[in-house]
Amino acid sequence: MMSKANHIAGRPAEAARAVLRVVPLVMRTVRAEMRACRTALLSVPQFRTLNFVAHEPDASLSDIAAHMGVALPSMSRLVAGLVDRKLVIRRGYAGDRRRLTLALTRRGRTLLLAAYQFTEASIAARLSGLSGKELAAVVRAMGLLQPIYADRAGPGDQDDHTAYRVTGACRNVLARGRKNIEGSQP
Repeated sequence: MMSKANHIAGRPAEAARAVLRVVPLVMRTVRAEMRACRTALLSVPQFRTLNFVAHEPDASLSDIAAHMGVALPSMSRLVAGLVDRKLVIRRGYAGDRRRLTLALTRRGRTLLLAAYQFTEASIAARLSGLSGKELAAVVRAMGLLQPIYADRAGPGDQDDHTAYRVTGACRNVLARGRKNIEGSQP
């Protein structure tokens, strides 16, 4: 019989497993929809870049590369393409003349909005089979998850202490898993 403490402790782990099962499926759909409108609008990396620039005032090339988890030269080529298409502009940073920041142009904002609307309509069509109560549950669940993950550092955004702590935690989990696997072999 499961103790009350174990039952309560199991709930976050159960929720984490559900998130790990479902979020990749949702993201696969979002990427597929973005690819479907790629020729008319944007590639997924371009969409993610425009989205980051839209939500991060004074974003630099380094900021975007860290967020996207790509090398600076790769991000530089992607941004140069967006500048050439007049979707993004480079501008000087008031606090540091050597630093350039990026901002969306009117055309970039319009294209980003169109990509959002296209993808939103596609996701809405997939969700249309749910009841009103089920749709409300999805909205509530997303509302619960957003503040938990909105302030989290992404790849490349962690300080050394956090990265060390996360790496250590990963090693501990992997070691326990390896011990369990080795212990279960005949």
